[in-house]
Amino acid sequence: MSEAQRDYFIAGTRFEAPPLAPGLYVVATPIGNLRDITLRALETLAAAELVLCEDTRTSAKLLDHYGIKGRRQALHEHNERDKAEAIASRVASGAAIALISDAGTPLLSDPGFPLIRALAEQTLPVFPIPGASALLSALVVAGLPTDAFTFHGFLPPKAGARTNALEKLKDSRETLVFYESPRRLAACLAGMRDVLGTRQAAVSLELTKRFERTFRGSLAELAGQFSEESTKGEAVIVVAGAAAPSAPSAEDWQAALSEAMTGQPLRAAVDEIAARFGLKRKEVYDAALALKKAQ
Repeated sequence: MSEAQRDYFIAGTRFEAPPLAPGLYVVATPIGNLRDITLRALETLAAAELVLCEDTRTSAKLLDHYGIKGRRQALHEHNERDKAEAIASRVASGAAIALISDAGTPLLSDPGFPLIRALAEQTLPVFPIPGASALLSALVVAGLPTDAFTFHGFLPPKAGARTNALEKLKDSRETLVFYESPRRLAACLAGMRDVLGTRQAAVSLELTKRFERTFRGSLAELAGQFSEESTKGEAVIVVAGAAAPSAPSAEDWQAALSEAMTGQPLRAAVDEIAARFGLKRKEVYDAALALKKAQ
């Protein structure tokens, strides 16, 4: 690539991007506000021999805004498996290639996994260029625990499949994060209310854009609100994890232990009660010995 092709512009000022080492660069791009691009991302996109775009028309808005003129090629869910090996061969030959999605960090509910897998299998270099992420942006403003969370992308669009997916998550203690389209948001929140109950949640819309907003409340409140409100743009839903089960009272489990000991050997009764109430076996065993001595 010529020196003239490795430049980018910020507010009309030209900057030259340094050459890149061979490899695939997974570049995060803004999720709405073009100013959320990082300097390292601009340098990478300007210096790459090829920029792989989920949609070249969408990416043109960003690349043209910063005067990046390099070659672009579409890589999306319909062609990524067919193109993965050819791109991997180019990287193996010394090419520096960038991968971007329409918005945010590639591979998070976006194309790119088959390509990364192909490079990883050949131990070819892959470099992350971090930046904007709708997932993390929504999580940090939701007002829900962030020490442990799981990301589940888009739930199935059909009601039955969505319910089945939520049923598998209802006992999860981590904060849950989902993406959803505006036309399915109301139905999705209603399904969450029916399966996950009254737990707290947040819905973020238009993140980083002029009309960015986040709504917080119980799933029932949010389901009611969005049943009557139309939205634009992809939504991020953050839901509190399941509450920790309350500890059983000593009176309850010891009564159950006493009953269990009447019909089976002591060790079997101890194993049953420890498993049923989620107790340490030694605690139950000591209680069983005390009950047996008192009889």
